[in-house]
Amino acid sequence: MSLDDNKRVVRNHIDLSWNRGHLALAEQLHSKDFLYKSSFVGRAMNSSEFAAMVSQIRTAMPDLEVVIEECVAEADKVVTWSTLIGTIENEALGYPPSDKVLSISAMAFWILTPSGQIREICTMFDMESFRSQLGLVTRTYAEKALP
Repeated sequence: MSLDDNKRVVRNHIDLSWNRGHLALAEQLHSKDFLYKSSFVGRAMNSSEFAAMVSQIRTAMPDLEVVIEECVAEADKVVTWSTLIGTIENEALGYPPSDKVLSISAMAFWILTPSGQIREICTMFDMESFRSQLGLVTRTYAEKALP
């Protein structure tokens, strides 16, 4: 598959899963050995666990929109920088409801199979900014790094 094809698969996956909630269709883009890793959940997930997590987040944030700011591809890899925008209307993953419109930056590293299926997604969310926007306690990087 071409680099543009790989980017198209990734953009389609983000649109189907995060933006539209068509998780069964998004899962069809996953390889059999699919893995999702994220700073948001702290453990690797298979395809069905990923779909359940996205569903839970979309239920908590029904107005969620993921905007792809940048999408770069090389060989079997795609990197995206995205912004998640929405309001937490229902508690999710231990975070309380809030009337604030949140803007959360995320970087994701995608690995695709030669046939164009998604084998792995590794995502890093800016959790400190997210927590700060919710008014939750945050610590500077230096405070976390030092004993």
